[in-house]
Amino acid sequence: MANLFFPRFSNAAFAVWRRNALVWRKLLLPSILINFGEPFLYLLGLGYGLGLFIGEMMHMPYLTFLASGILASSSMNTASFEAMFSVYTRMIPQRTYDAILTTPVEVQDILAGEMLWCATKCVISGSAILIVAAFLGAVHDWSALGVPAILFLVGLCFSGMGLIMSSLAPGYDFFNYYVTLVLTPMFILSGVFYPVSSLPVALQSLVQLLPLSHAVDLIRPLVAGLPLTNVALHLAVLAGYAMLGYLIAVRLTRKRLLV
Repeated sequence: MANLFFPRFSNAAFAVWRRNALVWRKLLLPSILINFGEPFLYLLGLGYGLGLFIGEMMHMPYLTFLASGILASSSMNTASFEAMFSVYTRMIPQRTYDAILTTPVEVQDILAGEMLWCATKCVISGSAILIVAAFLGAVHDWSALGVPAILFLVGLCFSGMGLIMSSLAPGYDFFNYYVTLVLTPMFILSGVFYPVSSLPVALQSLVQLLPLSHAVDLIRPLVAGLPLTNVALHLAVLAGYAMLGYLIAVRLTRKRLLV
């Protein structure tokens, strides 16, 4: 019963992860540039540009404030796009899943492996951004070494939701709805560029339901060297989204591939 709710990181799931890693290795440089380029421009353009006018925000330099938000949001995008576009490509046009399912591997193993791979990509790209942020002077404490672990959980969280979209998608254009209606509002509202407390009270309550806001609240204190608060709540929200996404995605994908 537990396997219905929790990603089953079995040997089969790790085989799926390894297959994706071997394919990705051939595209290592362009993939890193794509996942790293946009966040780097945000850090330089907004961190230094706006930072000169804003100065400090929430008792930290604006560059530090922004860097922690960019770390969270870039991981959201990395996991979401991998779980949507790449997974859909393997599932439908390439028929990779059909081939895998002829072996002793089940749908839940495939999706657990996909989530594991998405989380791994988040750690790789996020660590690169963290290193650059440190060179730019945005990292203020060794506690930032804990950020990759948070990025891994963020990857599991958003890949679960992305897998739901890939299981429903009739084509690539379908993902535009999710990007426009879900990812973009989260990117704007979840405290990446400004404190959530500056929003109207009613909107603040809504934002607290969004997983990205909890990711930002976990990462920002680690980067700035400030005490963590409400850790259990933030971790529970991210893990809850990951488990719910996995549960729904397994059922929808099984229905799409096996019925």
